[in-house]
Amino acid sequence: MDAKTGLIMNKQSSYFLSLMLFSIALSAETFTSEKHNFTIETVVEGLEHPWSVDFLPDGRFLVTEKPGRLRIVSNGQLSDPVSGLPKIKEKGQGGLLDIALDPDYANNQIIYLSYSAKGKGGVGTEVVKGKLVGNELKDAQVIFKLTPKTSKGQHFGSRLLFAKDSSLFITLGDRGDKDRAQDLNDHAGSLIHINKDGSIPEDNPFVNNPNAKPEIYTYGNRNMQGIAMHPETGDIWTIEHGPQGGDELNLMKAGVNYGWPVITYGVNYVIGTKIGEGTEKEGMAQPIHYWVPSIATSSLLFYTGDKFPNWKGNAFVSSLKFGQLARLEIQDNKVIKEERLINGKVGRIREVQQGLDGYIYMITDESNGRLLRIKPLE
Repeated sequence: MDAKTGLIMNKQSSYFLSLMLFSIALSAETFTSEKHNFTIETVVEGLEHPWSVDFLPDGRFLVTEKPGRLRIVSNGQLSDPVSGLPKIKEKGQGGLLDIALDPDYANNQIIYLSYSAKGKGGVGTEVVKGKLVGNELKDAQVIFKLTPKTSKGQHFGSRLLFAKDSSLFITLGDRGDKDRAQDLNDHAGSLIHINKDGSIPEDNPFVNNPNAKPEIYTYGNRNMQGIAMHPETGDIWTIEHGPQGGDELNLMKAGVNYGWPVITYGVNYVIGTKIGEGTEKEGMAQPIHYWVPSIATSSLLFYTGDKFPNWKGNAFVSSLKFGQLARLEIQDNKVIKEERLINGKVGRIREVQQGLDGYIYMITDESNGRLLRIKPLE
């Protein structure tokens, strides 16, 4: 090949490479928002109904799969399942659910998992802590068990959140038996508050009530699958599945009754008949915001990063039913603006999280589920 021919071929190669990159750019879908336009890229796929993601300090990801597997994601590849997990019973909406790193993970390598497990009476939500060493969970210790267990397969909760004092909040559902949410001697339908070793905080609201479970922080909750701490106030907020309509955003206060099933903005499935006594009752809290029809809320995030400066302080609520992100602007504990994003383009969104890098990540609840990264357009 002479120099002239080589030059022509190099120019042609550059031309075709430019065409290819231009074609890729055209095929990458752009999403619009009132305050940021963005793209979505796949970090990894091939996950079976992933339920939660958390972020290791070295840049790797931990992802739970509902059938009972914990995976480490590194450089776009899935590890073999992490060994040493407790025995997990996948039943209905239950399985391996949330994951959270200990606030002192950098020094102790301890992680926490929520999951459904068999026991007397059926299955129920449990929480285990253990040390992640390589691809193994060591010294696993169960620190919480919902009681009583039941044979039903719905409404397990179950998100985990560490407060500023390193105590642990656990969201639970009513396990498909709505009246349990009003029974203080039953964990179901409540927000649980324990220390990270499983002991009971001395200031829990019902700790001195002999007819109540001392771990209960709030009650009257149907099925909370999202929880987040407000970045400025430190307040705890949750997202709760309603029935047919009536998904709720709640500001959680110790000892408060959030009303389910006595009050709700939802109605019975299919037949659409009234549930309980209406939408309000003295002594029962009102939601900060609610959705009718239901969007099937699945997680909650307050964004604090610098990659999307115009979204800073906004809340994001993921939706299973419509595959949406609801972006909420909140002032003085009131939602003053809601914008719906993505609108079904990526599938059922099980969780939205902020990464250590300031980007926003999502996982999709599919048999071939994906971990996705939201990036602003340059």
